Amino acid sequence: MQEPRDEAELAEAIAGLTEPVEIRGGGSRLGLGRPVQAGATLSTAGLSGVKLYEPGALTLVAGAGTPLAEIEALLAAEKQRLAFEPMDHRPLLGAGGEPTIGGVTACNVSGPRRVQSGACRDALLGVRFVDGTGQVLRNGGRVMKNVTGYDLVKLLAGSWGTLGVLTELAFKLAPAPEAAATLTLRGLSDAEALGAMTAALGSPYDVSGAAHLPGAEPRTLIRVEGLGPSVAYRTGRLARLLGKFGPVETEDDPASVAAEWAGVRDVTAFADRPGAVWRVSLRPSDAPGFVAGLGEDAAPEAALYDWGGGLVWLLAPETDAAAAAIRAAAARLKGHATLVRAAAPYRAAAGAFQPEAPALAALSEGVRAKFDPRGLLNPGRMRG
Repeated sequence: MQEPRDEAELAEAIAGLTEPVEIRGGGSRLGLGRPVQAGATLSTAGLSGVKLYEPGALTLVAGAGTPLAEIEALLAAEKQRLAFEPMDHRPLLGAGGEPTIGGVTACNVSGPRRVQSGACRDALLGVRFVDGTGQVLRNGGRVMKNVTGYDLVKLLAGSWGTLGVLTELAFKLAPAPEAAATLTLRGLSDAEALGAMTAALGSPYDVSGAAHLPGAEPRTLIRVEGLGPSVAYRTGRLARLLGKFGPVETEDDPASVAAEWAGVRDVTAFADRPGAVWRVSLRPSDAPGFVAGLGEDAAPEAALYDWGGGLVWLLAPETDAAAAAIRAAAARLKGHATLVRAAAPYRAAAGAFQPEAPALAALSEGVRAKFDPRGLLNPGRMRG
């Protein structure tokens, strides 16, 4: 495994490649995406360290190999945070390693707060990366501004290392909330829960999380964060609004609220259960029907709704029939289904991502060919 110590060494290593390589950060997400057929590994772990942190300007610049935990601890000391609440895949994948900010960006990892604050790419101000020829490129900066030409900042976020290897990232930050509370409704059906989440998200009370956990004892969760008096006021108003769906419980202990939403974020309910885990993105209004309509071959053992129903996690059989049924159902609703956890042979056969329409697939291949003309960086990782 090659582990360059800086950007110049990385550029030299990529320019000298003669075979495909798998790009690796902290090793915590190795089970994601389609398995890469590569004889060598290129690590970004050596590209670590916070380059710039300006709390007053809510700006951070860090090397791609910087551990996420290091960044979060630094921000917490100044009562700040990454607003997009990145998921930790280790519990779900049963993985080790250490999540890095480069890996978070390459996979565009975002958590429950996306409904309020957007995704990882929305907080990204600038990037530096090395393309497949060994050329160092940069785009964006340390402030948000209008973009002309290619918006490489947005393009690189979620490109899974297929366009280039990230070396440095600049983020806009958010203040950490003074208080947080979770409102819980119990026993709702999926359709009723969708109604409650939609009502909460459509209200003026600035909801930062809306999730539904079906099962033997279904729970529907609504989160509110901010200044203490504001949270108390909005929680009270939301309790009245949601009262028509049933009794509303309120939890405002910071540790309990944080633990509850970490479980939603990391899908820990599926962590120790066998089966394939799917991540399905679609219109919230379609979510209950999508889950209920999956046939016998793909009937999920469990489901979890996040983003007010816009994101559905499924624990389903690891079979070809289930993969085909889930993908077909998602396509009919103009959504997309990503296989997040499964054995490597199954991921290789089923593909990790929703197959693209021919025109879009041709466009994607064209973009990859521009940035990695030799096809050596994570080849095949994003293929459906």
